[in-house]
Amino acid sequence: MKFTTAGLLAATFASTSLARILPATNGGLSDQAIAQLTKAQGKPEGENLDRLDGVDVNTIPGTPNGVSRAAVAPNAAPIGNAGWTATADSYQPGNEPQNAIDGNANTLWHTPWGADGKGLPHYLLIDMKKNYLINSIAYQPRQDGSGNGNIGGHTIQLSTDGVTFGSPKVLGTWKDDAQTKTSIFEATTARFVKLTATTEAGGRGPWSSVAELTIYQTTTAAPPYNGISGGEWSPTIDFPIVPVAAAMEYNSGNMLTWSSYAADTFGGPSGGKTLTSTYYPASQTVGQRLVAETGHDMFCPGLNMDSRGRVFVTGGNDAPKTSYYTPSTDGWTTGPQMNVGRGYQAQCTLSDGRTFVIGGSWSGGTGNKNGEVYSISQNAWTSIPGAAVAPMLTNDAQGVYRADNHAWLFGWKQGWVFQAGPSKQMNWYNANGNGATNSAGNRANDNDAMCGCAVMYDAVAGKILTVGGATSYQNVDATANAVTIQIGTQGQAVQSQGISGMYFQRIFHNAVVMPEGNVLIVGGQVYGQPFSDDTAQLTPEIWIAATGHFITLPLSMLPVGGGGLCGGCNTNHFDGQVYSPRYLFNADGSRAARPNINSATGQVTPGGTITATTSVPVSAWSLVRLGSTTHTVNTDQRRIPLTATNNGLTYTMVVPNDYGILIPGYYYLFAINGQGVPSVAKYVFVPR
Repeated sequence: MKFTTAGLLAATFASTSLARILPATNGGLSDQAIAQLTKAQGKPEGENLDRLDGVDVNTIPGTPNGVSRAAVAPNAAPIGNAGWTATADSYQPGNEPQNAIDGNANTLWHTPWGADGKGLPHYLLIDMKKNYLINSIAYQPRQDGSGNGNIGGHTIQLSTDGVTFGSPKVLGTWKDDAQTKTSIFEATTARFVKLTATTEAGGRGPWSSVAELTIYQTTTAAPPYNGISGGEWSPTIDFPIVPVAAAMEYNSGNMLTWSSYAADTFGGPSGGKTLTSTYYPASQTVGQRLVAETGHDMFCPGLNMDSRGRVFVTGGNDAPKTSYYTPSTDGWTTGPQMNVGRGYQAQCTLSDGRTFVIGGSWSGGTGNKNGEVYSISQNAWTSIPGAAVAPMLTNDAQGVYRADNHAWLFGWKQGWVFQAGPSKQMNWYNANGNGATNSAGNRANDNDAMCGCAVMYDAVAGKILTVGGATSYQNVDATANAVTIQIGTQGQAVQSQGISGMYFQRIFHNAVVMPEGNVLIVGGQVYGQPFSDDTAQLTPEIWIAATGHFITLPLSMLPVGGGGLCGGCNTNHFDGQVYSPRYLFNADGSRAARPNINSATGQVTPGGTITATTSVPVSAWSLVRLGSTTHTVNTDQRRIPLTATNNGLTYTMVVPNDYGILIPGYYYLFAINGQGVPSVAKYVFVPR
């Protein structure tokens, strides 16, 4: 996948379960906006369960040394390599390039040893002697017990003539082990496959090696992704982990992701650590890091961007623990433990800058996971028992263990929180004092919608869209239901209305608001089944706010959604893609010219003024809050449309005079021209 200055970042981790979506930086939602990350389940801490999510927990590898399997491309079959030839930039005598396609994992291609070898990058070029429609490759590292030459950073390019190689079909980083790695890409006709190694996975030296390289063909052509047909999907991005959670960094535009204590599994003792991976759009590279300093396995956590722009992570595998990441220092810090251990909880930033959390019976025991709040100034958690979890429970077949998961929370005025779902009963939570709970009525004609999505697409008007979900967490059909909600005075009744549903049933999907107010929905399953790629919904759709209807986009040939992190299963997805919406193209499919924000106010408080200058006249402006996301939940994203006055190319906008609408933290500022094309975003900070 590629972070261009034009798209929606959509990580295609496991083709079915949960996708993750966030606004992204350097153009935010229009620029690279959707981080669509993965859904994974885990064993509840303190629970005596033999089966979890329909899977025998004893079959889930408990250590990083378990045999991991990457998911394969749809409708793919290995191509016989008889008669093929392999060449390379260099090789060690006895380790010739042809060894990489000889069918023998005990031989290998290796670049020259010692000081005689040239430095990275290195390449291996395969000539298949005729064109094939191919959609993936499998890279098997050396199998002799040495890691020397394992490929980390890499690109994959294709050609029909061996001379002209276009942009990479794949870029990213593979993890440093002996397991086979699969890179999936859009089906393309090619005769030549060029694998370029840009780093050695363990940093051991300037070498590269391949035991076997297998190429897969398909009979299913990729859909015509272009500006005419509905946008464009980028090359694939390979991650060295299965990304389960993600957050955008306000100071760089980088995207932080993480899995668990291991790259591809969550089972077994964690040792209080987390593997992270960062995508760097400017350099089109992917890094990796082990976070052990906080003693926190951050799999299946609560997550929000706090009022300072830090990534605040709570609970999960280490149920009571908390950690936060500060982008400006690139550092992780241990936070105070919660009063209640939690996993699969939801949390959000409040109007006064505190963080509110509720639910989370996946770990830390089951039931009675009432609300609590974290204060930055006091660096402490305070229980608020009046914010009761019972009213927001769904009627899940697995009981409270699932019923209090993944609440749809929206920080609102005067320290209140609106809970839009997934329970059909909606609620208001007063996070002040000892807390309080007010019923907000049922969500139109919808039922419980576990693992559905909710997006605040117009915070000024208090408007929210909810889509999909299911009556239970798993083993049930998803719905295509859609509801619009309008909230106003905190604690009072709200308006909700069922509208024409999505084209497709979805559970474990994701949704993200775009600068103009439309909402993109990607991924999911028709039938909720964790650790499975069955019934994957590969066709994205967009909800058009002005008409209240959905439109579909071309079928995604890469499985878009989340899942995996299940060790020896075959649904571990280590990859992603970037989607460039149709508004970034002209009618002939060429790239549209984007307006540029030359300058803009970098900090504003409620009721204050943003002044910005642009390169060309524009017709609309909006703020979109930076997001963090895991397990369909992104409580951070909200869109704030702005009304502007202008003097030539200088525009002035007064922001809403309420922290409940303008929640503290970092936002993208977008300018949109008369053709609906948004700018690359500027950052705006709302302090508290």
